[in-house]
Amino acid sequence: MQIPLQITVRDVPQSEAVEARIRQKVDKLEEFFSHIISCRVVVEAPHKHHHQGKQYTLRIDIGVPGHEIVVNRDHHEDVFVALRDGFDAAKRQLDEYARRNRRETKVHAPERVGRVLRLSREEGIGFIAGQDGTEHYFDRANVVSPRFEQLKEGDEVKFIEEIAGEGAQAKRVSIGHHHEPE
Repeated sequence: MQIPLQITVRDVPQSEAVEARIRQKVDKLEEFFSHIISCRVVVEAPHKHHHQGKQYTLRIDIGVPGHEIVVNRDHHEDVFVALRDGFDAAKRQLDEYARRNRRETKVHAPERVGRVLRLSREEGIGFIAGQDGTEHYFDRANVVSPRFEQLKEGDEVKFIEEIAGEGAQAKRVSIGHHHEPE
């Protein structure tokens, strides 16, 4: 980090454990993303609620090349939970920032086309034959449109293939006249 870590603790009894945890979390962020320029962490207990106990808020400002990442977490009764949640959110934002800088985009699974082979309405399950002949299991919860009860054997459907421990499964099953992309 080019600028030293700044820690501000307001209206909270000074605690070496809190500062140590903040330093540990910032070190982890630097291991994850080495281009952090600066980091400022503010922990405070802004409201004195007698009926709810102490409430902590957390703000993390992270300077990275050409951007600033800001995380706010409010109303945690445990300062260590606020730190955990806040730094988890900061890590997700750093990951997204790094992905954008590498010009990566999330890749969505391609949709497949197939035909309903068989249905078991009592069990709420069915099987789809993909164009390559692979059978894909699906259940009632994986049907998007129409409802599971409206599907018939032989219907052409599109779906997303997922390989699980039990084999090929079909997710987001929908009916329609679809053609496999060339």
